[in-house]
Amino acid sequence: MANGDDLPLDDLQAFLAVVSAGGFRAAARRSGRGASTLSEAVARLEGRLGTPLLIRTTRALGPTEAGRALAARLTPALAEARAALEAVAGDARTVRGPLRLNVPKAVMIDILPPLVDRFLARHPHVSVELVVEDSFVDAIAAGCHAGIRYGEALAQDVIAVPLGPARQEAALAAAPAYLARRGTPAHPDEIPAHDCLLIRFASGALAAWEFERGAEALRIVPPARLTVSAAAVEAGIGLALAGHGLIQMFGNWLAPQFDSGALVPVLREWWPDFDGPRLYFPNRAVAPPLRAFLDLVAETRAPDRAAAPRPSVPI
Repeated sequence: MANGDDLPLDDLQAFLAVVSAGGFRAAARRSGRGASTLSEAVARLEGRLGTPLLIRTTRALGPTEAGRALAARLTPALAEARAALEAVAGDARTVRGPLRLNVPKAVMIDILPPLVDRFLARHPHVSVELVVEDSFVDAIAAGCHAGIRYGEALAQDVIAVPLGPARQEAALAAAPAYLARRGTPAHPDEIPAHDCLLIRFASGALAAWEFERGAEALRIVPPARLTVSAAAVEAGIGLALAGHGLIQMFGNWLAPQFDSGALVPVLREWWPDFDGPRLYFPNRAVAPPLRAFLDLVAETRAPDRAAAPRPSVPI
C-alpha cells in the first residue's frame, strides 16, 4: 500500500458514491460517471488496501465490514474537506461556488422554487443543483451540501432547521362535477365506495390516506380507480380537476384549486396536520453558498418566528 502522501481521493469518492446509492448503476446516475468507471475505481481501492470493500452478488451489493468502517470515517472527513476548499474559493465580498441540495418532490411544487429564485438573484456567482428523489438517502454521503426531509430520523451529527410552512395538512378534495355525480362522503368509512386517485411511491407502495378528528385516527388505502407515480403528482391533480374522483394531497398544493373553486375540500374536519420540511446539514463548518442559503431561509422565516415560539432545532 502506498503512503498517505498519495491518497486516492477520486477512488475514495467513487467508493462512497456506490455505498450511498446501493449500486454502481444508481451511483452512476447520481454522479454522472460511468458505472464501469466507478467499478474500476473501487477495484483499484480494494487492491490498494488489500481487502474487499464491497460484497457483490447477482442480486445485491453492499459494504463488507471493512467497507462500512471505511465509509463511516470517510464521509465526515471528505465533507469537511469539500467545505474547506469551497470556503477558500470564495472571498469576503462575493459568495461563489456550487450548492447541491438533495430534496423530495414534495417541496418542488411550491416551497423550494421561490427560495431558489430569490437565492439565484441575490448570488449570481453561485450555481445550484437540485437532486430530486423521494427515496431516503444520506444526502451528505451522496455528495450534497444539504438535504430536505419530512420527519425522518436524522443522524446525531447534523443540524435541521425548518424550511417553508411550520405545519402542513393532508387535504382531501374532488371536483364539483364529481361530487354532484357521486355525492360527498360524510365519513372516511364511505371513501372505499368512491372513485379514488392514488399515488404510488418509487418503492412500489401506495400512499395511504390518513384522517384524524379529535381522538379518532384512521389510515386506509382505498381501492384505486386511477394510480399515478409520485413523480407525476401534477398529473394526479389534473385527473382530479377532470372529475375522476377523490384525491388526497398536501393542502398547500391544492390551495390554488380551492381558491378558484376548481376543487372542493372534502371531510375538512378530518384533515391531519404534520410538521413541515426541514433542511439538514452537517454540524460543522459549511461552505459559503450553503451559509448564504441558510441566511435566506432564516430571513424568510423571520415573520413566523416573531409570531410564534421558535421551533426546537435538533442537533
